[in-house]
Amino acid sequence: MRVVKAHALGNDFLLIHEDELAAGIDRPALARRLCDRHRGIGADGVIAFRETSPAGDAQSRTDAGATMALLNADGSYSELSGNGVRCLAALLARAHDCRPGASIHIDTDAGGKRLELLAADGARFTFRADMGHPEAIAQQRLEVDGTAVTAVTLRVGNPQCVVLGDVTEARLHSVAAKLAVHPAFPQGTNVELAEVEAPDRVRILIWERGAGPTQASGTGACAAAVAAMRFGGAARDVAVTAPGGTQRVEWRPDGLFLTGWAEVVFDARWLA
Repeated sequence: MRVVKAHALGNDFLLIHEDELAAGIDRPALARRLCDRHRGIGADGVIAFRETSPAGDAQSRTDAGATMALLNADGSYSELSGNGVRCLAALLARAHDCRPGASIHIDTDAGGKRLELLAADGARFTFRADMGHPEAIAQQRLEVDGTAVTAVTLRVGNPQCVVLGDVTEARLHSVAAKLAVHPAFPQGTNVELAEVEAPDRVRILIWERGAGPTQASGTGACAAAVAAMRFGGAARDVAVTAPGGTQRVEWRPDGLFLTGWAEVVFDARWLA
């Protein structure tokens, strides 16, 4: 089976064309095997995709496109990954020799995402992605080990929970990990610890549903930015820094826009 690996700021995904997957294969079990970092290839998730034909009028025409379905490293379902979308777009841009200014459309279970290619440098591609509008933004008081935690909950295509304040590894494991499986979120949630370091700068740590700590997250960066903008005094255009690097998030009247890079790492055959 052909498997392509790509990552965006260390948030890594295995990309598999639908034609490579045998009919009736247990996809969650396959995702767990592939994503195992000691016995498999290692990744935060698996994306099954199928290319679509370019479409649109002269102004909105896409240069490449695909549909995708995402499973987390533990085999669980996810509606969307902002970095995963960018990884798939990088594969398409490379395959079609796209140049800056090209437009790529990815259909996800959270709707279509349009990405504008800003720069290409070898296997690394920088995109500005239209992530749509954040939804259901609210503050909640949740109890974690007997302590009340103020969290910002919202959806950016997938469920998110952001805790503004101290950003430490200890709190990531003691607070974020438990919020990810809190009874308030029956389907689980992604969790970000976020600190507003300056009006235009937010620092985060991430605990992703179905994957645990990750080096970066596209939707997590968007969620943290929205929480920081709405409740933490941040500007509407911020740099969001995670362990793997920095992404730009803009919250405009027409939605959220996420800018960052992704690169293709290898194209190989899975033999197991």
